[in-house]
Amino acid sequence: MVDRKQQILDTAAVLFADRGFHGVSVHDIGAACGVSGPALYRHFAGKDAVLAQMLIGISEELRDEGRARVASSDGPREALESLIAWHLDFALTRPALIVVQDRDWANLDAESRRTVRTLQLDYVDAWVDVVRELRPGLDRGAARAAVQATFGLLNSTPHSARLGDTTMRTLLTSMARAALLGVDAPSPVSPDPRP
Repeated sequence: MVDRKQQILDTAAVLFADRGFHGVSVHDIGAACGVSGPALYRHFAGKDAVLAQMLIGISEELRDEGRARVASSDGPREALESLIAWHLDFALTRPALIVVQDRDWANLDAESRRTVRTLQLDYVDAWVDVVRELRPGLDRGAARAAVQATFGLLNSTPHSARLGDTTMRTLLTSMARAALLGVDAPSPVSPDPRP
């Protein structure tokens, strides 16, 4: 049996990613789901509620799965590998949600924005704790910056050239590891030895 509420959320994510929040009507979402627009009101109060549930739902899923992966891992290195794999699964299989989050965040009501932001920071903190176990000399602020920059890298998948899932996954995994486990300070730039 189709979970109609989830079908609406998944369909709306694709439509919002393609046309933007303001370019999609309740009727458009209903038609894409094979129901009348007004039938959506049995599941959501309106288009704003669809967007809020979409972004709150994925933020909860990321946080909960991230915490579960850390808790079930045998040490910080395994936890980091599991977190990277999880986030890449999300980024490569649900790119519409990344686009919607980036572009339509401002269309959330203030309470939903606060909820999403809290959930996202909890997810970031799960990564930060693992990174700091692996790099004890890294302060919390630097670890958070490194994690958020890594999310930017991984979340670039909707906009980056696709090399095929396996190749893209291998490339991004390697880049994420390097970003999070790399040297603590950049090497000084050597002067150009050419005359």
